[in-house]
Amino acid sequence: MRTQARPRRYDPGRRERILDAAIEVIAEHGVGGTTHRLIAAAADVPLGSLTYHFTGLDQLLAQAFTRLAQRLSGAYAAHFDGVRDLDDLVDAVTDMVHGNAGADQGEWAVSYELYLAALRDPALRAVTEEWMRTSRTVLERFVDPDTARGLDALVEGLLMHRMLSTTPFPREVTRAAVARAVHTPERP
Repeated sequence: MRTQARPRRYDPGRRERILDAAIEVIAEHGVGGTTHRLIAAAADVPLGSLTYHFTGLDQLLAQAFTRLAQRLSGAYAAHFDGVRDLDDLVDAVTDMVHGNAGADQGEWAVSYELYLAALRDPALRAVTEEWMRTSRTVLERFVDPDTARGLDALVEGLLMHRMLSTTPFPREVTRAAVARAVHTPERP
C-alpha cells in the first residue's frame, strides 16, 4: 500500500521567523535557557525545521544575534540623521540613553546576553566587533575616531546603568557626561 506524501508547506519566511523567535526566547530565558524546543514553539514550526535551516544551536544563536545587531544598527544610524553639530549630537545621545533608540527592553536584554556569551565564545566576538564598528562609524560622522570609540563605550555603559538602575538618573547627568565626552576642553 502506497501512502500519499503530504504536500510540502510553502513557508518562505520560516528561517527569518525562527531567528526572530530565537531573539524572543533569548530575551525571556537568556542564552543558557534557550533550547531548540523553545525556539521551535515560539516560531510555530516543527522542531526539524531548526536542524534543516541551522547546523546547530550555536549557529542559530549567532545568526539571531547578527540579525538583531543589524536591526538595531539601522535604528541607531537613523537616530542620528538630524544631527548637524556637536550640540545636536549631545542631545541625540541623551535622547537615546533615556529613550530606546529603536529597541525594546527585550532587545536590549538580548544585546547584553550577546556581550556575555561573546566573552566565552570567540565566534560571537565577530558579531559584537562588527556591531561596535558600525556604531563607531555613525559617530565618526560627527567626531574623530578616538572620541567615537570613547563615546560608544559611554553610551553602552549609560544604557546598561539605565536598564539596571532601580532609581532613574536625571537626563541632566547624562547630558553633562556626553557633553564632556564630545567637547574638546578649552586650553588656558
